[in-house]
Amino acid sequence: MRIFFFSFLWFSLPCYAADVLDDYLVVLAESAESLPFTATRGERIWYRQADGRSCTSCHMDSPKGKGRHQKTGKVIEAMAPSINSLRLTELKKMKKWLLRNCKWTFGRECTAQEKGDVLVWLRSQ
Repeated sequence: MRIFFFSFLWFSLPCYAADVLDDYLVVLAESAESLPFTATRGERIWYRQADGRSCTSCHMDSPKGKGRHQKTGKVIEAMAPSINSLRLTELKKMKKWLLRNCKWTFGRECTAQEKGDVLVWLRSQ
């Protein structure tokens, strides 16, 4: 019985994770004066430079590889959900990550449009 129960949870996790991200994208779209979110714009944001920083400063060029925090040297696991199944699965972590990293990289909180575009792009990786 336990094996069946744990197997059920393991197989249901990706569906739950997708639902969390999809639900958050709906909230972002409602709060944005937004165009539909696109991976193309998300990729541009990933590589956008601001005061010598971009997402690639810590996460490297590809979200499929490990990065390293520019100041602390701490290893950052891959951002792409196709490589790291834990990415984009928890709303609280997504919000915290976007707030902290947008402020550090761009000196401001990202707009709902920017957040949605980056999340759609990361999901496509």
